[in-house]
Amino acid sequence: MADLSVTIAGIRSPNPFWLASAPPTNTGDQCARAFDHGWGGVVWKTIAHSHDEIVNLSSRFGAVRTAGGALAGINNLELISDRSMSDNLAELAALKRRYPHNTVVASIATGPREQWRELVQCAEQAGADGLELNFSCPHGMCERGQGSAVGQDLSAIATITGWVKEVATRPVFVKLTPNITDICDPARAAVAAGVDGLSLINTLKSIAGVDLQRLAPYPIVDGRSSNGGLAGATIKPVALFMLASLARDPAVTVPLSGIGGVSDWRDCAEFMLLGASTVQVCTAAMIGGYRIVRDMHEGLSDWMDEMGFATTAEVIGRAVPNFVPWGELNPDYRVVSHIAPDKCIGCQRCYPACRDGGHDAIRLPSPKSGGKPCSVRQDGVAHRIPEVDERRCVGCNLCSFVCPVPGCITMRETG
Repeated sequence: MADLSVTIAGIRSPNPFWLASAPPTNTGDQCARAFDHGWGGVVWKTIAHSHDEIVNLSSRFGAVRTAGGALAGINNLELISDRSMSDNLAELAALKRRYPHNTVVASIATGPREQWRELVQCAEQAGADGLELNFSCPHGMCERGQGSAVGQDLSAIATITGWVKEVATRPVFVKLTPNITDICDPARAAVAAGVDGLSLINTLKSIAGVDLQRLAPYPIVDGRSSNGGLAGATIKPVALFMLASLARDPAVTVPLSGIGGVSDWRDCAEFMLLGASTVQVCTAAMIGGYRIVRDMHEGLSDWMDEMGFATTAEVIGRAVPNFVPWGELNPDYRVVSHIAPDKCIGCQRCYPACRDGGHDAIRLPSPKSGGKPCSVRQDGVAHRIPEVDERRCVGCNLCSFVCPVPGCITMRETG
């Protein structure tokens, strides 16, 4: 079997599956249950120097759903830990003593230099394997000059990272905000300041939706709401792009921990292929519980065996060379759509999709026009099998996306 252990910034973890700093890592008991299920590491929910001003709201989550009703993401108004630094660090210390071989990273955030330094020293004394500086919260904390207010200010990133590195003896990660024009800019600032690793991304500043009866955005807090942070499967494409952007940036010379929409082992593999040494999970664990990591273990291990990868080091970054600027793509390469007649069920979803949203390359022939005879399904219902006009097909893939039958519509190379 493949070896799933991983080393990031000098920290060895039994596997790359970590829980992100969020509600699932709020207490020692939670983290202990996570380790018992098989998570390799946790990033403790962000600890403040003083929790007196941290007051969480009710309600605090808003749902983002697909047209079919599936939960695609969660928009949250939750702040960092509202528990005291002493309580958090006491539980962290007990957890690390009980699980010495699992990774425990302390996420921290505060304001003045002295408080940053004290937080670092206390977290290290408690046994944290590393520190993650929260420069990324897009709501609640940024209004106080913390969170993404720091992550959007290159000077602040450099200054605070420097304060921490003056006293830290364990690896230091900076957690980046995606609420910025170019993710490479804050990453370079953090690297130049001496950071040991980067975590990305945190949530996207957003509004989940609007209640059409109460006329207020979700989640509603006494008749009103505010922007929150969007997490879950819906942000995965943004996370992968930003991760890959750093992985191919020659100025970003530190390891990366990937976050954003990870739901299963396939997502983990994708993040690792684009440069992540570890993969942090939040929303999927909130929805499915800590037990989802069991399938991640099995799925990633089986895939690595199938691909011939013996260690995670052989996986990390393997797809990065194939992520190139648009101008370097081959303009002469061509694929066209192919519809398998024996698999077609006659739903004809591909036809209006191509006609109205593509290049009108799919036809519904009839015997009278010289096309193929009508096919007869097993239930005895006749239907027309769509045909592709390869002269008009541009290989956009749209028809294959809307087809409900796996393998019915495929894209074939023609040049």
